[in-house]
Amino acid sequence: MTKQIRYRRVYEETSPRDGRRVLVDRLWPRGMRSEEAQVDEWLRDVAPSTELRKWYGHESSRFTEFRRRYLDELGDSEHRDAAGHLRDLADHDKLTLLTATKDVEHSQAAVLAEWLTGGVRRAAR
Repeated sequence: MTKQIRYRRVYEETSPRDGRRVLVDRLWPRGMRSEEAQVDEWLRDVAPSTELRKWYGHESSRFTEFRRRYLDELGDSEHRDAAGHLRDLADHDKLTLLTATKDVEHSQAAVLAEWLTGGVRRAAR
């Protein structure tokens, strides 16, 4: 069975195609009440570390390195449980990963979607 994983901004209207809606940001979206977000689950522990998030600063020129570092983080002890839970959700439900980031193509949600669908190719070090 093909996993049905989407990612989009939490500020966008919900869609019947969303399935389970999971917020994957460490911080709650600015200016949004929980009722508005219609989030089924908030997995802040699957988000990039504060250090990595601040280093990246959503500068698309840093995305390749951000992606590499974030994939490494997903295997560490701070992220492992949340990442495993997210993988379990993806195995059983249609899933939409939500982020407040404006550039979703260069966000942790995009990296997570790739990781969850098995599309990750690790570069040799």
